[in-house]
Amino acid sequence: MEPKFWHERWSRNQIGFHLPEVNPYLLQHWSGLDLAGGSRVLVPLCGKSLDLLWLASQGHRVLGVELSEKAIEEFFSEQGLTPQISRQAVFKVYQAGFIELWCGDFFALEAGMVADCTALYDRAALIALPPLMREQYAAHLNRILVSGCQGMLITLDYDQARKAGPPFAVTDQEVRLLFGGSWQMSVVDERDILGESWKFVQDGVTSLEERVYRLTKT
Repeated sequence: MEPKFWHERWSRNQIGFHLPEVNPYLLQHWSGLDLAGGSRVLVPLCGKSLDLLWLASQGHRVLGVELSEKAIEEFFSEQGLTPQISRQAVFKVYQAGFIELWCGDFFALEAGMVADCTALYDRAALIALPPLMREQYAAHLNRILVSGCQGMLITLDYDQARKAGPPFAVTDQEVRLLFGGSWQMSVVDERDILGESWKFVQDGVTSLEERVYRLTKT
């Protein structure tokens, strides 16, 4: 998907993927990663998620990467934070306290920029991408993140023929193909959330599985 697509979604405020509360899976399962205090967490395609605040409240240093400058500016404005603005290579960096949001192309991240990221949180990145870009995304994470990095990945799985993405359907088999060569993984939660998703029901989707994975980079 081209950057123009996401810029238009944000400009039109078509952000149904944005949750008005902290993700409940994050609250329930993040402590299971048993991360050291002060660990730096990479959050790809972060938008203006409230999960960023929650991670920072747990003592983590948060590195969010987001293509839309509008999303980043809205995050800081809505939270009443005044960020310092600087540059890091091709990225425009907004920072306030423990939270850094880097505006730019996720694929421009280099290993040296995330060498101290010992955690990964992906709620809406993988499922925002079509199949070929999912392969590129996973390969890029595999290249740039250090061994021992622990992560949480949340996916959706449904009949893609019934409804076009995003969010896209990502099967368990695909997750294991994308990450299995470089990560140890386990499913820590799985549930059908169709009853909470009327747009999917309207489109004839009969099952909407949400899965939560724990990942450890080998």
